[in-house]
Amino acid sequence: MSYWNLTPDGDPIATRAARLLPVLWDGQKAMLKLAVEEEERAGGVLLVWWDGVGAARVLANEGGALLMERAAGLGCLSDMARTGRDDEACDILCATAARLHAPRAKPFPELIPLTHWFRTLSPVAAARGGLLRRCDMASRKLLATPQEVIPLHGDLHHGNVLDFGSRGWLTVDPKCLMGERGFDFANIFCNPDLLVAAEPYRFLRRLTVVAEAARLERRLLLLWILAWCGLSAAFSLEDGDAPPLDLLRVAELAAAGLDR
Repeated sequence: MSYWNLTPDGDPIATRAARLLPVLWDGQKAMLKLAVEEEERAGGVLLVWWDGVGAARVLANEGGALLMERAAGLGCLSDMARTGRDDEACDILCATAARLHAPRAKPFPELIPLTHWFRTLSPVAAARGGLLRRCDMASRKLLATPQEVIPLHGDLHHGNVLDFGSRGWLTVDPKCLMGERGFDFANIFCNPDLLVAAEPYRFLRRLTVVAEAARLERRLLLLWILAWCGLSAAFSLEDGDAPPLDLLRVAELAAAGLDR
C-alpha cells in the first residue's frame, strides 16, 4: 500500500481472474486491481490506451497491479434491465461501446486477434454437432470477411459498464481483443442473466434497439449473437461444465431470426 500511498477503503473482492481492493489515493476513491490471470493483465493495456474515454481511467499501472478510478454512482444496468428500463440500458451499453470504438490518433496496442478466441469453438462444434455446428458456421463466415476491425472490449455487458457519477457510464474489465466491431454487441443479448435474456419478446426488442443504436445491419448482429453463444458454450464445455440451457435458447432465437 505504501508504494502508491494507498489507504484501504472497503472490503477486498476476489474473482477467478483478479483480486480487487477499494482504496483512497490522494483523497480520491480508487480501485486497486491485481491480475491473477494473464488475460486480466493484458486487459489493463487496453484500459491505458483508452485513457479514460468510455472506460475507467487508469491512475497508475505497474506489472500486474492496476490502480483505476472507482465507480461511485448508484445506477445499475442490470437493475434497469430487470425493472422495465431495458431499452435505456441497451442504449447506454451501445453509447459506451461507441466511445470505446471511436478512432484514436495513436497506434493500436498489441492485442489478441478475435480469431484466436474462436479456435475453441470449431473442435467442440465438430464433436457435439447440432446447434453448435451452426454457431461455428456463423463464426467462420464472420471471421473470413471482417469489417471495421478495431480494438474490442470483448466482454461488454451490464455488469461491466458502471455508473461513475459525474463521469457517466464507463466500462471496466476489457479482454484486449482486436476484431470486427459487431462482436462487442453480442454479449448484451446474454445479460444481465439468461433467464431475462432468453425471453423471446425481449430478444426481438433488443435486436431492434441495439441494431439501431449500434448502426449495425440486423442480420450481421444476429450472426454475431449466434457466434458468441457458440463460443460461450464452448468455453463452458472446455471448463468441464454444461452450457446453460438458456444460453442455447438465445442461440436458437438468433438462428430463428436468421431463418426468417
